[in-house]
Amino acid sequence: MSSSNIRRTALDATHRALGATMTDFAGWDMPLRYASERDEHVAVRTRAGLFDLSHMGEITVTGPQAAALLDFALVGNIGGVKPGRARYTMICREDGGILDDLIVYRLADAEYMVVANAGNAQTVLDALTERATGFDAEVRDDRDAYALLAVQGPESPGILKSLTDADLDGLKYYAGLPGTVAGVPALIARTGYTGEDGFELFVKPEHAVELWQALTEAGQGVGLVPCGLSCRDTLRLEAGMPLYGHELTTSLTPFDAGLGRVVKFEKEGDFVGRAALTGAAAEAEQNPPRVLVGLVAEGRRVPRAGYQVVAGGEVIGEVTSGAPSPTLGKPIAMAYVDAAHAAPGTEGVGVDIRGSHEPYEVVALPFYKRQK
Repeated sequence: MSSSNIRRTALDATHRALGATMTDFAGWDMPLRYASERDEHVAVRTRAGLFDLSHMGEITVTGPQAAALLDFALVGNIGGVKPGRARYTMICREDGGILDDLIVYRLADAEYMVVANAGNAQTVLDALTERATGFDAEVRDDRDAYALLAVQGPESPGILKSLTDADLDGLKYYAGLPGTVAGVPALIARTGYTGEDGFELFVKPEHAVELWQALTEAGQGVGLVPCGLSCRDTLRLEAGMPLYGHELTTSLTPFDAGLGRVVKFEKEGDFVGRAALTGAAAEAEQNPPRVLVGLVAEGRRVPRAGYQVVAGGEVIGEVTSGAPSPTLGKPIAMAYVDAAHAAPGTEGVGVDIRGSHEPYEVVALPFYKRQK
């Protein structure tokens, strides 16, 4: 993608003024880090971090049959989501392959917001538009209608409470409510991708800078720092959260990914991929697929996506994500491995790092779970 058509968020000048290292991510110029990605990571775990996530893809679905359309187009039971709540789900191909993982917010009885990953937003929009044929519902591309800021970490409720009179205490995880933050109209959602408590704030792009500045000022006394995509990746990895293109791909079904629970066969009517996923579920019962596990290094070498996992001289799996873990103080990875080697504590497992078989401990995911 040439520099002329790379997309920039409403906060682009703010990031540059803060000295951010920028990177092309899914066609967007995004902050990778501001100073030390390790310091940013630790701030989110112990205090709070502020993220610009405006590259995510918002798609609005409205109309009398909006729920019916989403129940047909996605694998989840979206009609069962109450207004003000959100659900993690997936959109699959007819063959069961995962096109993307999504969060769907029910904003009103006949209005939903589907949030897709930046790199898949156009794919999801095209699929929903195609699948809307015959439904009394409208699919609208709202990617330019929103900026998305996230404040994440144990101090985030206090920071946000100082700027809004919305009922944050009553806002459950995976719920969203309209409110005003620092005078800015926002959809306030208790969601995130870090493993910490936190909030995602959907606002108009023209309000992004003033909201960023208000959150920065409100968080100064408790150690809030701006955070880039690099620490977002290590935070989600420690929390065992899948990343599309790594743990999730079109060549995997939700059952292959160990996320079969998101497929709701009990919902009425057909949905795209139902037949293939019924077969995938039965196959997973008979022949367990490779299992997504955690690997913790005994040494210092960092595994990367695509590296082979080995045991007894045989290839038993593949690393999907790997990085140094600031919280554990060791390199960690997520990997799909044969079921026979997936039990936590399995011995003799290594990762082939440039021809050297480095020893790794198999652990259950997630690596890190916050104390409630």
